[in-house]
Amino acid sequence: MTIGGGVGYFIMVNKPDLSQFDLVRGEQIYNSICIACHLPGQFGAPKVGNHADWSPRLAKGLDSLFISSINGLNDMPPRGGNASLSDDEVKNAVAFMVSKSWW
Repeated sequence: MTIGGGVGYFIMVNKPDLSQFDLVRGEQIYNSICIACHLPGQFGAPKVGNHADWSPRLAKGLDSLFISSINGLNDMPPRGGNASLSDDEVKNAVAFMVSKSWW
């Protein structure tokens, strides 16, 4: 279901279960890598804390977000530009950002 229209609309999605992720480690990765683009929304990156930015992406499913983050999408390089990150580390960082973008 879409709420509103035009600028600022968001898609209603259920809050994802993030209990299996290490959000503390995710926050560390976010603070060292992801923050550069995801805090200001640079290059179209969804801003942390902005549900409207994240809801259309979450509507596709958490696994879709993980695949895009691991493989790269549009201006975002694979693994946020840090090839040494494991799949689980990328997932933890994404899960952290999602957790801070829900109200």
